[in-house]
Amino acid sequence: MEDKKADTIIIGSGPAGLTAAIYTSRADLKTVVIAGSKWGGQLMLTTEVENFPGFPEGIIGPELMERMRRQAERFGTEIIDEDIVRLEKKDDCFAVKTANREMCGRTVIVSTGAVTRWLQVPGEEKLIGRGISSCAPCDAPFFKEKKVLVVGGGDAAMEEALVMTKFAREVVVVHRRDSFRASKIMQERVLKHPKITILWDTCLTEYLGEEKLKGVKLKNLKNGTVQEAEADGVFVAIGHLPATELFAGQLELDEKGFVIRGKNGKYLTMTNLDGVFAAGDVHDHSYKQAITAAGYGCEAALEVEKWLMEKK
Repeated sequence: MEDKKADTIIIGSGPAGLTAAIYTSRADLKTVVIAGSKWGGQLMLTTEVENFPGFPEGIIGPELMERMRRQAERFGTEIIDEDIVRLEKKDDCFAVKTANREMCGRTVIVSTGAVTRWLQVPGEEKLIGRGISSCAPCDAPFFKEKKVLVVGGGDAAMEEALVMTKFAREVVVVHRRDSFRASKIMQERVLKHPKITILWDTCLTEYLGEEKLKGVKLKNLKNGTVQEAEADGVFVAIGHLPATELFAGQLELDEKGFVIRGKNGKYLTMTNLDGVFAAGDVHDHSYKQAITAAGYGCEAALEVEKWLMEKK
């Protein structure tokens, strides 16, 4: 592809990026996906997905992404498992660079998704991967018959806790409020599980340990008391931040780092750069679901096709 101009280069390979690729390649647009060295987005770190239409029995996250990838490739999408290092506007195209190559696209769809939001408390940076994780499906087997904490109150935290019950002897959910914001069905599963206990109105203020996690400090937000607690592992599930750092100064971002779309009125998925579109968790404040990301990918692809037709 280095010496040929793609009709669109899609940066990111989660549900938004791969759905966009399915649509653009089916429209006979030369499509390249810069998938990243760890392709597939957040669903690659998820166990069972129960709410994606078409799978009444549920489907494992990595399997769903593998199917999307094969579907995009079936229609001619070229997928490159490398990380983008730079996006540049040239005279008649956008140059997308990785460590090994440079490609030129008439349009770009940014679908880089989101990355883990950490607690940013003392001890965290040095102990990530040494007892601190953000992915129970990835790391749960390391905590067989151990005591683990899960921090968070949304669906992601509920899922992390339930996954850990299959391995850990004890699971404690730490939540800074007095109620969960997770869906009702996920809350019920957690609250009824005999291995899970809940610490309400509590936040984790410090990780303890040098070479590996030994425990934590927990603060009760109602009375202000701080206590130490033993813990073999902590799984942080407090949300994600949009993966837009690479585009700062080029794409217009809001105060939280999400891409701003649709200000020109005509193309709802276009960014402030004419010919650059965005789709998925990279701009989505509200929903952050696989199915909505896929829908955003579809929207962006259809607008890319329309934009290219008008330009030609």
